[in-house]
Amino acid sequence: MSVTFYVPQDAAALAVGADEVVEAIRLEAGKRGLAARIIRNGSRGMFWLEPLVEVVTPAGRVAYGPVAPEDVPALFDAGMAEGLGGLGPTEELPFLKRQTRFTFARCGVIAPLSLADYAAMDGWKGLAKAVAMEPAAIVAEVTTSGLRGRGGAGFPTGIKWKTVLDAPGSRKYIVANADEGDSGTFADRMLMEGDPFHLIEGMAIAGLAVGAEHGYIYTRSEYPHAIAIMEAAIGLARDAGYLGPSVMGSGRAFDMEIRTGAGAYVCGEETALLESIEGKRGQVRAKPPLPAHEGLFSCPTVINNILSLTAVPFILDKGAETYANVGFGRSRGTMPIQLAGNIARGGLYEIGFGITLGELVNEVGGGTATGRPVKAVQVGGPLGAYFPPALFDTPFDYEAFTKAGGLIGHGGIVVFDESADMAKQARFAMEFCAIESCGKCTPCRIGSTRGVETIDKIIAGREVAANIALIEDLCETMKFGSLCALGGFTPYPVLSALHHFPDDFARPRPAQAAE
Repeated sequence: MSVTFYVPQDAAALAVGADEVVEAIRLEAGKRGLAARIIRNGSRGMFWLEPLVEVVTPAGRVAYGPVAPEDVPALFDAGMAEGLGGLGPTEELPFLKRQTRFTFARCGVIAPLSLADYAAMDGWKGLAKAVAMEPAAIVAEVTTSGLRGRGGAGFPTGIKWKTVLDAPGSRKYIVANADEGDSGTFADRMLMEGDPFHLIEGMAIAGLAVGAEHGYIYTRSEYPHAIAIMEAAIGLARDAGYLGPSVMGSGRAFDMEIRTGAGAYVCGEETALLESIEGKRGQVRAKPPLPAHEGLFSCPTVINNILSLTAVPFILDKGAETYANVGFGRSRGTMPIQLAGNIARGGLYEIGFGITLGELVNEVGGGTATGRPVKAVQVGGPLGAYFPPALFDTPFDYEAFTKAGGLIGHGGIVVFDESADMAKQARFAMEFCAIESCGKCTPCRIGSTRGVETIDKIIAGREVAANIALIEDLCETMKFGSLCALGGFTPYPVLSALHHFPDDFARPRPAQAAE
């Protein structure tokens, strides 16, 4: 008897013993005379169930998790090899069933480096349509879809692409920003580890759309598994004719490579990222000129987040209107939302814009892991605003978050329970900015350092009202005077903590509490 198992090789699963579970399954199957075929897939994004083991049955895949190596003999005794027991059919799990998976449809389903698996689930269909279209028509399709940048301000992707298409120049570039440094974010890593051809296809379409023949993926040295898988996938795609001098036999060229950063958070900012790719120190460039006019090596450059680029194959394959029909207001399509922090069911949840923050935290995420009441939720990374439960009716939408004094950013949500000290969280934001600043502009470099000192005085109970007024004034200076979003967005967590949690700034604590 032969049994097929799926066990993720995603970094999140590896961190909790997935490799050991694989060895335990092989050992136990051997003892029972079973032929075990084990496929290493990506994660489906249900991190509280990792390592998640799936068994292939005639009725589909059945899920078991979280599985520890010592659980394996008992699971076999209970009939795991026949798909008995466990959590039931994977696709029927409530966390997955409620999602609208456009971008992550294949993640956790296929073997990441199988060209056959990728093609069997609509892979390369978007690229095949793109090679038969004129560049302007591709750009028009992306514009019609309403796709906006998934890494920060939500700038319309089609407008960015048209600017590069129309820019003069014999050389143009596509850059995928995979420098995923925000707290509580892991979508880029999940995609690169679980569905690498998807990013390759999205970048190739972008290259055909704007006339670029070369692309770069800029990612983090902290992602060794993702880098290894992407390198292998690029080689396979090149050998199969999806990259190279004639993409899918079209006579139009596009190829790509990976560049690895050294851990500087500021290199997530697009111009500092370009400096780093060029081999320079990662410092922010003044704008104008915009990268769309003078970007990498002074050539017109498309810089998109991975979640933006991987939305494009679906749009080309299924049509702009299919994509645009999902969403809320001016925020069209789906958003992969990452749930982290003090939360019962942490993981990735892809759904159309418009779901409320409260639904995400309480219904999807199951509230806090500690069982204590939620005190605050930070959305958009370490520079995102803190939202109290009173704002949980806010729809997940760019304009709604802006109106509420926050930002969506890369879609990371970090949950805090009632034990969190929001004055210390405000201090952390200033300290983070001080450590990660490239040092080029004074408001960010000096303002963040003064911010730490001033919040320390507030925490110590020294001239609290005067120092709060000083922090508010300093935040205004940083917000409007900084060269990039690092200094410009640091006021979001600081001011939101002050506004929504004033009691945490009014009580003096021992000096060491500020550490």
